[in-house]
Order: sequence, then C-alpha cells, then structure tokens
Amino acid sequence: MGVKGFVEGGIASIVAGCSTHPLDLIKVRMQLQGESLPNPQQVHTAIPHNSVHIPPPPLPRVGPISAGVRIFQSEGVAALFSGVSATVLRQTLYSTTRMGLYDILKQKWTNPDSGNMPLLSKITAGLIAGGIGAAVGNPADVAMVRMQADGRLPSSQRRNYNSVIDAITRMSKQEGVASLWRGSSLTVNRAMIVTASQLASYDQIKEMILENGTMKDGLGTHVTASFAAGFVAAAASNPVDVIKTRVMNMKVEPGKVAPYSGAIDCAMKTVKAEGIMALYKGFIPTISRQGPFTVVLFVTLEQVRELLKDF
Repeated sequence: MGVKGFVEGGIASIVAGCSTHPLDLIKVRMQLQGESLPNPQQVHTAIPHNSVHIPPPPLPRVGPISAGVRIFQSEGVAALFSGVSATVLRQTLYSTTRMGLYDILKQKWTNPDSGNMPLLSKITAGLIAGGIGAAVGNPADVAMVRMQADGRLPSSQRRNYNSVIDAITRMSKQEGVASLWRGSSLTVNRAMIVTASQLASYDQIKEMILENGTMKDGLGTHVTASFAAGFVAAAASNPVDVIKTRVMNMKVEPGKVAPYSGAIDCAMKTVKAEGIMALYKGFIPTISRQGPFTVVLFVTLEQVRELLKDF
C-alpha cells in the first residue's frame, strides 16, 4: 500500500505540474519584478567619487496576462515552457515523496471507527511529508527557478541551460554541490506550509461536503474541495515563495558579495525596497496556478486511485 501511494501521487503530480507550468513561469517572473538586474556596463566602468548616481526608473509592474503576452512576444511561445524538464524532475522527486509519505501517515493515523483523521493529524502529516519531500527535490527546484527566470536577463548574462540535467551539472561544477541546496530552508518551510494547507484542506473540506450531504463523492466534490485547498495553500505560502524565488535566482559572482546573505536578509531588503506587499507579489498568478494545479492534482489522483484500486 505504501508504494502504491507514491505511484498514484507521482503520476497525478507530474500531470498537474506539466499542465500548469506556463502559469508557474509567469508567477516566477512576476515575483522577480522590482528586483534590480545586474548592469554589465557598470562592472567595467569606474564611477567618479564626486558624481551623483541616479538609479534608472523602475520598470512598470504588469499583471499576469500582460506578463504572459510580453513573454510570448519577446521570447516566443516555447519560453512559456522554459524549465519544464525541471518541473518533471521536481514533481518526480518532491511531490511523489510528499504525496506518498502523507498517504502512509494518513493510513496509520486514520481513526478505524470513523474512517477519518483529525484535522491536527492531517496538518502534522502534511508538515512532515512536505519537509522531507522538499529536501529531496531542492536541486530540481533551484534548476526550475533559474530556467524559468533566465529569459528576463540580458542576453550576455543568461545561463542558457539546455535541460535540467545540464543545469544541475553546471551548477555543481561552477558553484559547488552546495548550490543545489541553495534556499533549501525556504523550500522546506514553503513545502511544509503548502503540503499541510493543501492536503489537509482538501481532505477536511471533502469530508465536510460528504458528511453534510451537500454533494456525493464524485467529480463535483473533488473540484470544489481541491480549488478551495488551492486558495488556502496559495495564501499561506506566497510570502515564503517570493523570498525562495529570489534567493534561488540570485547570481553570485566570484569574489563578490552575494545580493542576499540568506532568507531573512532577502525578506528585509525586499520589504525595505518595495514595501510589505511585495511579499504577496505574484499572488494573482500564484492562485491562478495553484488553483488549477490543485484541481488537476486531486482530480487526477482520484481517477488514478480508481484505476489502481485492484492492484
């Protein structure tokens, strides 16, 4: 039964991740809006001591539709699927692990009399499963963020990874193996929040719908419970997701100080420069992606469970 839970969760997660990848890419680009880009001309140009440096005006912030159109026009339709190979690997490692572990804990902690698991136990199971899954899948997560964000950099500064394997290999050689776990504390924290809120909310809301007799156990119940779970997960995880994206995407030049020394430093600099609401930057595309992702995830999961129920 344990292996079956991993297989079911893995299949559903890969389907959901690939089908909503363009929305995730737009979310990452929007989360990076307002973050200063390195100027290659400033690296080699000496600035007189008595000169006054006037920073260039910030680029206007755009919504998810405008961001998507801009990516399509400037980089082509294929750019909306930049990093999709990393998404497949991430879902294979991270989501398969978290879904399988949650299923195991759910079986162990479910009340045999009622057939339900207390909400606190659901949340605890989600925290444990999400944390372990994130630690396993962090290298793919870093690669995915970088591949998704590459198109916003000037041509001379793009990393131009060919695939997730190329990204992980080059990061290991150029920045050390430790770079594959850059931002891992944020990834783990975010994954714990997302998994606890997403899986626990889905199970709890589904149970409430069935117990109240509002709907029968079918597609309507699955869609309703999963969309509500997606909203809860998006609202709870967005601030950590913004900081995670920026820490993972930062470019560390040899011999130079990194833009951020860690998660707390990134959060403080972001809030100081852009305001507290910067932590909810990209929330619309986050919920626009988290909603469909969660719906596809759980609807697919329920169908896969039905197909594999005899195995």
